[in-house]
Amino acid sequence: MEEGYSRLLARRIIFGLFVMGLFTLCGVGRSFAEIITGAGATFPYPIYAKWAAAYQKVSGVQLNYQAIGSGAGIQQIKAKTVDFGASDAPLEPKELEAAGLVQFPMVMGGILPVVNLKGIKADQLRLDGETLAKIYLGAIKKWDDPAIKALNPGLNLPSEGITVVHRSDGSGTTWIYTHYLAAVSPEWAKAVGADKAVNWPTGVGGKGNQGVAAYVERINGAIGYVEYAYALQNKELVPVSLKNKDGRFLVAKDETFRAAAARADWKHAPAGMKVVLVNEPGPDSWPITGATFILMYKDQANPQKALSVLKFLDWCYKDGGAMAKELIYLPMPDEAVKLVEGMWAKDIKSGGKPIWAVH
Repeated sequence: MEEGYSRLLARRIIFGLFVMGLFTLCGVGRSFAEIITGAGATFPYPIYAKWAAAYQKVSGVQLNYQAIGSGAGIQQIKAKTVDFGASDAPLEPKELEAAGLVQFPMVMGGILPVVNLKGIKADQLRLDGETLAKIYLGAIKKWDDPAIKALNPGLNLPSEGITVVHRSDGSGTTWIYTHYLAAVSPEWAKAVGADKAVNWPTGVGGKGNQGVAAYVERINGAIGYVEYAYALQNKELVPVSLKNKDGRFLVAKDETFRAAAARADWKHAPAGMKVVLVNEPGPDSWPITGATFILMYKDQANPQKALSVLKFLDWCYKDGGAMAKELIYLPMPDEAVKLVEGMWAKDIKSGGKPIWAVH
């Protein structure tokens, strides 16, 4: 009887292995999901994660995205270790051409200063660009400095030391933030400049938007800068009201981000669609707004994988808008999407043949 049971068990194992082989070859049920890979900016990570989860449910395709900062994302795509790179710091046309890359915007959003200051509630503290630059230069060291008090009459500011928090990694969020500081402060432009990584005059560094948020949350008297979704997710962070180019103190929110984003001229942007949206005019324009970009190779060795990436991104453009708005990101306008997908059809190829057809 034991011998008969052993033979039956062996037959079942062999049959099971045979069925598993069929499932592997045929891809039945998508048990073995197709995986596309990306790496880079932490600015869009919350919405990329939300899109990825939703897209996997409808397509079975899985996105493995590493939020490691724009600088590292650029390195990864240039090293061809991922299917796409992501950066909030758009590359210049010459660099794109030299690397054989295409670049296009995926989504837009706002960056805001946040503080951890006892007794101060969200949007109570007012700052302007010049004062913010002096804080990051280390010239203003306490929260009851006369320059801050002048902007906040009637607000009880503590005599607390300021701890500046910045990014420690190469960051597109830093690229946007330092471009803003350089635009509003000649002193900052001369002493520090604008880039993905700069020589910070003072402060402590956190890795990623999440690292900056964590430091600000832990240190009383701290100030940092994060993409808006990270402020939403960290209730201990206190957003600052910021004076815009038209002289109005604004609160960071969907409407003010949208007002700045509406200034973008995608049609006349240079190759790579580089558009900078800091310190834009307009009464309702949030002064630190930006886009985040995708980087892919023009010449694709694996056309099927490249097509899978483009199908995912197309789905994000066409079906991901509501999810983006939930996290206070701004979906790309239809006219920009048409320009992007026209570029896909023209420039992204394999063996000289286009991978994407304009729908």
